[in-house]
Amino acid sequence: MTHLMIYGATGYTGRMAAAHAKTLGLPILVAGRDETPLRTLAEELGVDARVFALDETADIDAGLTDVAVLLNCAGPFLHTADPLMRGALRNGVHYLDIAAELDSYRLAETLEDAAQAAGVMLLPGSGGSVAMLGSLAGFAASHVAEPRKISVALHVTGAMSRGSAISASQNLTTRTMARVDGVLVDRDPSKLMDFDFGMGVVPCFPVTLPDLITLWRSTGAPNVETFVHVSGTAFPEGDLSDMPDGPTSEERNASRYQASVCVTGADGLSVRAVLDTVNGYSFTPLAAAEAARRVMRGEARPGFQTPAGLFGPGFAETIADTRITLLDSMPAHAET
Repeated sequence: MTHLMIYGATGYTGRMAAAHAKTLGLPILVAGRDETPLRTLAEELGVDARVFALDETADIDAGLTDVAVLLNCAGPFLHTADPLMRGALRNGVHYLDIAAELDSYRLAETLEDAAQAAGVMLLPGSGGSVAMLGSLAGFAASHVAEPRKISVALHVTGAMSRGSAISASQNLTTRTMARVDGVLVDRDPSKLMDFDFGMGVVPCFPVTLPDLITLWRSTGAPNVETFVHVSGTAFPEGDLSDMPDGPTSEERNASRYQASVCVTGADGLSVRAVLDTVNGYSFTPLAAAEAARRVMRGEARPGFQTPAGLFGPGFAETIADTRITLLDSMPAHAET
């Protein structure tokens, strides 16, 4: 078992992840269900391709032959995470993906015991906002004695890819959730919170992000709430099939992402920090390829893991031009 397989390699993010993995010198296989674009990509990269759908167990098992690590870039993950996670467990393959949907992380929780028994790691969110926010929250949490509450927001800007828009449309939920005393509960979607991303305070609206699961696991904080501030044309309207594949490199370069966090410890002290990085569509394939490289060289633990929990809170700052800055600390009652 010697290869890194990138499933969904012909998608917008999958192509970039495959190119980055190739640049890192990893022995990759590109895979997916559509043969013609897959063969073209394989020829461009000088690697082998495997064509298989996810409907039949036997096809998945044959496709995973001689694969050590699987990076799933095929969204919507509502349709691909379950068969590929279970296939990874059957075949002793470490599983990574770039999912931003809560259900993929709930599935990893469900399969935790099976993964432990199989000696397989499940690492959803190896790139993207989960890696960003996990590193940011972990950094801030290290400055309090015992993290009890995490309030974190992501600033999303620029255009969305067609695949992300389709995934978002298929995973829409009317439930806005938070983690309270270790339990996921519904929360008031109209309760905004102000965050400073380094350019002044702006209102952010609550959303249900997978970080409600991952931050709890990586920091132990029993109370987690997640927010988003949107600027530009991040959420498209109209027929999604008419959208371009994704933002151009020029568009990505013009739209950096930021995140902001407030972590409160058991003693009431709150610490705030911000993260500034490249566009999310540039960060995600870079982070996913780097995570795969680390796992290929042996940085893996059986069971459901998170990027920050596995690699440490410094992981995001190893990706491109990413910086985490401590803003201040203050008594909890002084929070904005």
